[in-house]
Amino acid sequence: MSAAAITTDVYKLYPSPRNPHREVFLHEVWLPHPYALVDPPSYDPKGKWSLFGAYRLADGKNGQLVTFELEADAARFKARFVPD
Repeated sequence: MSAAAITTDVYKLYPSPRNPHREVFLHEVWLPHPYALVDPPSYDPKGKWSLFGAYRLADGKNGQLVTFELEADAARFKARFVPD
């Protein structure tokens, strides 16, 4: 059974079934690549993280959203992520 969507002021989010935490953390990285393979653990986060399929409400764009508990984890992910 799929998890229910989470709607925020900015996104409609669909949690990844691989998420260890079903939370939207403060530090967000928007990826405009809805089909890219994203593996947050491979970026060595020190804190918690969550991955979502995302629909951006403002412009109707689909993508993915990775949220991190720690700002440093989000910055490291953003600097190292290259879409496939």
